[in-house]
Amino acid sequence: MMRIARSSTIRSTSDDSDRSSPSMRPRMPSCACPSTLTRMSYLDHTALLSRTASRIFARHDARTGLTFPAVSATTATLTLVDPLGRPLGTLPPLPPIPFHWWKDVGEVLDAARERHGIDVTILRLLRADQPAPPGGSVTYLAEYDGPPLPGLDPAVPTTPHPLRMPWAQLGGAATSLAWVDEVLAGHGRTVTGRRQVRTWNLSSIWRLDTDRGPAWLKEVPPFMAHEGAVLGWLARPTTPAVLGAAGHRMVLDDIPGTDRYHAPSPERQEMLADLLAIQADAAGRLPELIALGVPREGAADFRHDAETMLPQWIDSLPVADRPVLADLVGGLADRFAAVADCGVPDTLMHADFHPGNVRSDGTHRVIIDWGDSRIGHPAIDLIRMRDWPGSDQDALCEQWCAHWRRTVPGSEPERAVELMDPVVALRGALIYGMFLRSIEPSERPYHDRDVPDSLRTAIELHRMSQPA
Repeated sequence: MMRIARSSTIRSTSDDSDRSSPSMRPRMPSCACPSTLTRMSYLDHTALLSRTASRIFARHDARTGLTFPAVSATTATLTLVDPLGRPLGTLPPLPPIPFHWWKDVGEVLDAARERHGIDVTILRLLRADQPAPPGGSVTYLAEYDGPPLPGLDPAVPTTPHPLRMPWAQLGGAATSLAWVDEVLAGHGRTVTGRRQVRTWNLSSIWRLDTDRGPAWLKEVPPFMAHEGAVLGWLARPTTPAVLGAAGHRMVLDDIPGTDRYHAPSPERQEMLADLLAIQADAAGRLPELIALGVPREGAADFRHDAETMLPQWIDSLPVADRPVLADLVGGLADRFAAVADCGVPDTLMHADFHPGNVRSDGTHRVIIDWGDSRIGHPAIDLIRMRDWPGSDQDALCEQWCAHWRRTVPGSEPERAVELMDPVVALRGALIYGMFLRSIEPSERPYHDRDVPDSLRTAIELHRMSQPA
């Protein structure tokens, strides 16, 4: 394993008391990370759901380990346009789909085929009757190129939008699928079937059946377009194999197994070990990643973004929470200086590292979905995995801290985690805010509530870290 010498420019921890705010001074007595009650990870679907008090939470999903509303079926309606964008009309609502996340469109397509005998390509979400997924009544815009259909309700013409993703535009899917055919042909593979699996503001995913096994088309927004380059740089057994990449598109080889949302604790520690091996290597090769266009998440930019965001959202928070958030944001300079003093280096972050983003067939693990990856502090990935429901928090923290103490002798990984805890939730608010600024209004229900939810989490963590 690579060992990283602490830079001579890193300040000694002996002056922490001079540089740190009072909230940063308490130190962890052992390798155990903070175990805040009611902890909520910044991208946790539980956070997205628990805010809706009017729902009844009664369904436990063994796949993810999360609890969802008892009533979470989606009633989908399709508004059809032809390949030229001319409105054709709106189909009657499809039969309810149990426990359905709006972005997962495969079952919607199956229902349309079974009920109406048609094949369509879903372009994007048009409207929803509730503020967040899952369930409820939603309307999608779908492209249809077939014989006239009787009994359609009138449809309002759609208009272009500057923030519309390429795959959500007319002809976008056909263009990408033609590119996929060329990529796979270059590998001696012939496409025998196609299935649209997912579409929303953060990705479009198609499964391609070929004469030599499945492959996958993935498309991502501009702010995630470095994913293909990152995967090409990683090129190891624990990351997806890239068959082709160009701009926002990539073709990935199939990964046997299942997404490991509900993996047992020992398996999660193995996942973390896989990521730590990548990060120990990447910490010494950051110029290569920067040259590939991987964004760097610097302390100065983070502080600027947080200070810019604060006035936009603070009035939406309870009065008692506002000074707590202001204190957290105002103390970021000292906090990041204290994090740097801990000696754990920046490296390649996955930035959405949880069991569901690892796929395994029981013998071979692969860390998937690197679109959020950044150069930044690796504690962000630990905290994400640690806070996923069912994780053995102490075991993961001890493993992570032991790794960085070996890799960087003299470092203080426990303290780094303590300092980064509220930053991760605040970072979530910034990321969701960026999502909202980057997507057209009709798709904002995917993220509308995530900024205030993340801010509330950051406030609670910061409040609980204060001396009694």
